[in-house]
Amino acid sequence: MSNTPETTARTTEATESKTASTARRVAAVSWKPVLFAVLMWVSAAAGQIPVPGTPVPITLQTFVVMLAGLMLTWRQAGAAVAAYLAAGAAGLPVFAGGASTMALVGPSAGFLLGFLPGVVVIALLKGSKDSKGKSASILTALRYFAAAFVGGVVVVYTFGILIQSTLTGLPVAAVTAASMAFIIGDIVKAFVASLAAAGLARLR
Repeated sequence: MSNTPETTARTTEATESKTASTARRVAAVSWKPVLFAVLMWVSAAAGQIPVPGTPVPITLQTFVVMLAGLMLTWRQAGAAVAAYLAAGAAGLPVFAGGASTMALVGPSAGFLLGFLPGVVVIALLKGSKDSKGKSASILTALRYFAAAFVGGVVVVYTFGILIQSTLTGLPVAAVTAASMAFIIGDIVKAFVASLAAAGLARLR
């Protein structure tokens, strides 16, 4: 049976509606990774604190990575970090000090590359938000802190220290000792990020 004008119009309308619905879903899923990728760049561009004995400065990037892992799905969080690293690899000055491609083969390369597995681990370990109540909020914050610590500190620093040791020829113990100021600072960041993410989860 041939299509009537009414049938054709309905089919066209259904196709347009489906396309619009798909576009809305894609937009709803993609804006968060884009936002956190931009926040990672802003946190690197906003300023850095040099640490004696190491060529890697302190920035708020790990804090943003922790928040991304705690507030996004593992796919969204991974996409955010992957987009950030891809922008730097493409030559955009998104890394600390306005660096780009060369930072991925320099002393801080391991820490940057470690952000990707680190953020995925955080997102996978955080679990779901506990039910309402003060004790539930505390448990959520503790679980978030554990996830941020494992992914944002243990995983990132394992990559960072091992790769920096390989690139510079310094012993792992020496690189670890030079990184202690970062590690302590990032443990504090993990604590703050877990409280912030738990509080936002409770509001949602």
